[in-house]
Amino acid sequence: MPADIAVSDIAPPQALGDAVFKVRGVARTYGARKALDDVTLTVSRGEMIALIGPSGSGKSTLLRALTGLVRIDAGAGRIEAFGAPLQTNGKVTDRVRSVRARIGFIFQQFNLVGRLSLFSNVMVGALAKLPVWRGTLGLWPQTDRRRAMEALARVGVAEYAGQRANTLSGGQQQRGAIARTLVQGAEVILADEPVASLDPVSARKVMATLQDLNRNDGLTVIVTLHHVEYALRYCPRVVALKAGRIVYDGPAGGVKHALLMDIYGPEFEDIMPEETTP
Repeated sequence: MPADIAVSDIAPPQALGDAVFKVRGVARTYGARKALDDVTLTVSRGEMIALIGPSGSGKSTLLRALTGLVRIDAGAGRIEAFGAPLQTNGKVTDRVRSVRARIGFIFQQFNLVGRLSLFSNVMVGALAKLPVWRGTLGLWPQTDRRRAMEALARVGVAEYAGQRANTLSGGQQQRGAIARTLVQGAEVILADEPVASLDPVSARKVMATLQDLNRNDGLTVIVTLHHVEYALRYCPRVVALKAGRIVYDGPAGGVKHALLMDIYGPEFEDIMPEETTP
């Protein structure tokens, strides 16, 4: 397991790659409420970005829109993924499946099958590359089995490979979910509140794992977080949303107490007093 490294303790990243996502003037409306309102964002290959903001600010909606799981409003902007259109004029293009194959999505509740072993859950990441009958019968090629064990070792849970997923702790399950994205061969990890249901120690291990994959493997990571302190500690870039609009997009060091008070309201002072905020 990689050491817990603060953003302030690491050297600035090297030059980033081409854009993985381009979001231009995107809106998403639910009834009278705009979950996304004229959102424009560019994500470069190799970045690690935290999306922060109160509940209902549009974080999860934006994350899901990047994979076509949420459709943007017709006539309201455009989303490109890996250099080509993904959503335009409220319609998802026919290349959405190939895009999703390159993206690993991590959910708050782990999304593992509890009765299956952790190893079997991780092997699900290889299904897209195998004939259906092989996956159904569990006839995994030896190369994929080896990749699965390497992925489990990478995230620090290889010793639990044979255990049923529902017997593991939340942190162990979440690291298993990350291992599944490695077996999938994902270039991008989108993580929606991956530590919201974890204890502080497990949460730091999960965030440190994502940070390690970003810095040492070059994976692009976008993570939504309610815990502002984790966003500031692990993610060099922070994008803050409020009422569906981006109100800050910049380095973690630029997120000041006054900005957080404006985003979250005066109650934020009770959670993170000014003396504990950069």
